[in-house]
This record gives sequence, structure tokens and C-alpha cells, in this order.
Amino acid sequence: MNPILQIPVSLVSLILASSSPFRKELLTKLGLEFSIQAPDIDESRADSETPEQLVYRLAEEKAHEVAKTQNGLIIASDQVATLGSGAQAGDEILTKPHTHENAIKQLQQSSGNTLTLVTSLTLLNTNSGNIQTIVEPFKVVFKTLSTQQIDNYLKKEQPYNCAGSFKSEALGISLFERLEGNDPNTLIGLPLIQLIKMLENEGVDILESP
Repeated sequence: MNPILQIPVSLVSLILASSSPFRKELLTKLGLEFSIQAPDIDESRADSETPEQLVYRLAEEKAHEVAKTQNGLIIASDQVATLGSGAQAGDEILTKPHTHENAIKQLQQSSGNTLTLVTSLTLLNTNSGNIQTIVEPFKVVFKTLSTQQIDNYLKKEQPYNCAGSFKSEALGISLFERLEGNDPNTLIGLPLIQLIKMLENEGVDILESP
């Protein structure tokens, strides 16, 4: 096998295919220069599609959509929250609640249960056409919550634009009994450990440059 040609980080054009401020913040942690372009795709779930298949497909579609106008290494991701294992077509996907009433229902469903965050990550090299995609699960075990606790949390944080009705990077952490996963960044929406490995596969070592 030929050794991977190392590319200086300063010469890499990184594009984040996302409108999420949380993914932007996570990628910023790596100290890399990058641009942002939000893809416009249909994110509807296909019949009999498992959550894993859904996020895998959407991440690749997002990357290819941005590749129509951008050149470089394109980073795309998608995430859903499920009340099942995340691997079955029948697993219920928790969408953004949008209203207080819907959020109460979602957290009542999650109370005392395990919720699986299914997160995909794609790195597309537009110059070579090489594409890497993974799906990583992250489990959140909820405390048994009273209706008053749920109502108080929602009024304080108002996570009505968040799938599952919580913000894990903020007060939402108080809802959990424990977390189970390989990378805490996956919970928020971007598996950085896997991303670093993907970049290394493309010859980009973020620790090689000062």
C-alpha cells in the first residue's frame, strides 16, 4: 500500500455542509479554518428506512449537494433521536417539537427510558471523488422525571427547535442518568474522533502543523 501523501492543513479547503451552530462550534474546537454552506435537500424518511439508513443517506446527499458549487473536503452530518435501538425501521424518530405541549410529550416518553442518537458523518473529497461515511450511535439514559421537572426544564431552556426536546450541551444534562458512547461530541451532532481519522485518511493530520 502506498503511503498517504501528507497535506499541510493550511492548504486544505474545508467546507462544513451544515446550518447548525452546534456543528460549527464543534468543528471550531479543532482549530481549523473552514467555510460553511448549508445544503438544501429533502430530508424526508423513506418507507421502511431505518434511522441508520436515513442519516447515512442524508449525510452523503448533503455533501454531494454542496459539491455542486464547492471544491475541497466537504464535511456533512445528520442526526436523529430514536426511542428504539436506532437500527430498526419501526424505531420512532423524535422530531423537533416546536411547541411546549409536544416537548412535554416527548420528554414524558423518554423519562426512565434509553434514547439513541444516531449520527452520520461524511467526508467527501471533491478532487479525488473519494467519500467516507460512518454512522455512530450514542445512547442517553434518562432519569425518571416528574411532570413538574419536565415543565420546569422546558420553561428554562425552551429547546423547541431540538430533536428530542433537550439541549445536551446545556441544562439538558440534568435530565440524564448516564451517557453511553465513544465520543461525547457525537451527542451534540459531530463525531470529531471519527472526523479526525477521516481527515488522516485524506492525508490531513491536524497535529502536523504548529
